[in-house]
Amino acid sequence: MKYHQERESSDEVKRLIVILEALVWKMASLEEINLRGRRWVNGMEAFSVFIQGPTLLFVKVTRKKQEARRFYACAACRDRKDCNFFQWEDEKVSEARQLVRDELNRRRQPPFTHQQYVERYQQFVSLPMENRTFCSDCQILLLPDELDQHSSHHRLGHVSLCQLKRPSLLLLPIENKKTNAQYLFADRTCQFLLDLIVSLDFRRVLCVGTPRLHELIKVRQSENKEPFIKTQLLDIDFRYSQFYSEEEFCHYNMFNHYFFGGKPAFEAFRTFLCQNKGKSVVMVTDPPFGGLVEALAHSFKKIVGEWKTSRNTINEELPIIWIFPYFFETRIRQYFPTLSMLDYQVDYDNHALYKHGKTGRKQSPVRIFTNLPPKDIILPAEEGYRFCSFCERYVSSANRHCEICQACTSKDGRQWKHCKTCNKCVKPSWIHCDTCCRCVLKQHSCGEAGEGCFICGSSEHKRRECPHAAFLERTSSEGTKPCKRKFLETEKDTAGRKSKNQAQKMSTQKKKAMKLVIGKSKRKQKRKKQ
Repeated sequence: MKYHQERESSDEVKRLIVILEALVWKMASLEEINLRGRRWVNGMEAFSVFIQGPTLLFVKVTRKKQEARRFYACAACRDRKDCNFFQWEDEKVSEARQLVRDELNRRRQPPFTHQQYVERYQQFVSLPMENRTFCSDCQILLLPDELDQHSSHHRLGHVSLCQLKRPSLLLLPIENKKTNAQYLFADRTCQFLLDLIVSLDFRRVLCVGTPRLHELIKVRQSENKEPFIKTQLLDIDFRYSQFYSEEEFCHYNMFNHYFFGGKPAFEAFRTFLCQNKGKSVVMVTDPPFGGLVEALAHSFKKIVGEWKTSRNTINEELPIIWIFPYFFETRIRQYFPTLSMLDYQVDYDNHALYKHGKTGRKQSPVRIFTNLPPKDIILPAEEGYRFCSFCERYVSSANRHCEICQACTSKDGRQWKHCKTCNKCVKPSWIHCDTCCRCVLKQHSCGEAGEGCFICGSSEHKRRECPHAAFLERTSSEGTKPCKRKFLETEKDTAGRKSKNQAQKMSTQKKKAMKLVIGKSKRKQKRKKQ
């Protein structure tokens, strides 16, 4: 059977696309978080199901019109080309449109249920090796009566049991940066994480978006190695349903904490997480780097909440290993203050830049954030990591201890230098600028907004906490007239400069126009003389 659903007629597709944005989502908002001109409203309970689960509620801020309006968008896709769902919060939708939306969602579901995938896998394994075929185009294991339907496709024959144990090598990774961003751990990173889990006496691993680590643990189980470690994979890629049982894999969206398998999948997750009163379990997650940290933190806190109910305590913390780029450290620690960043550089097989062994600025920026004691995590000495007795943690070879800061301050693998004026360590390529009153790149434009507030320039808060930005908080409906923008005192000078610049541009444009006119007239006169 083909992986893709039967094609729809062009008229029907057009009709469905027109009403794609018509579904109403009833969500309860708890907290608003500002993010680059729009806000994600945290805390939602959905009463309907979208193709990627419940949508997220955002706020679109238009500073020129002094408006802010809330809308729903897809939780998984950041590009409208991949999912063009868009719904204003106050938009009313008829029941007919909602029924069509549900029908479109139904047609986009996987071709089989998880239980059916498990039954197909058992039939596939029972076949002789020469009859086991995998369709590379449809990304599905083929049974004997389905071979004719895929005769024109690229197929892989003689699929061995070893290949079935490593499905990430069989399946093609989905490398869309704005949707799945499926970059897979290199063997070096996988082995380090597994050795770390074994050394810290964990017996259960919740793998959230880490299929390679899940595979390696399953391979270890088949080899009957001690100690025995259990694992469960939560991932948005439903193709893994073909290879794992309902207890080993849950089709899951980490941006809205949604289980596509419904209550049975959620119960399988909770049973795994909370068995043995939640002892000896660790969560390892590798989310897409382009995703919202706020949404991820919201989902992870729900997982932590489920674990705490099994422990009957609020003081303990679920052990977490969160893999993310180092430049998200501030944002991650905003929601999980107990997480600390390690110097270990994570690398990937199918990523051109995030590779181990590179030097300078080309090093992998991906790090490990964890609430485990850093001194207990031994980084490999053969890769240049060493133990800092002052910081009581393992650091990279270039990360030198600063006696003034009393810490090993490097984040990117290079040796940082201390700036006495800023009273902190900065990157080696930065210099202190007296005009900007901070350390910046040597080639920069003075006077641009720095690390502080983009509105008033204060270094004590960000734009979202700025008291001068109160006018942006107002949400206006579609029928209200936009008010004239009230310039702040700090903006008066910039407004004057803009008007002068515009006048200068107009004068230069007039001069250019006059030159063109004079030039044309001179050419005409020359032609007449000739």
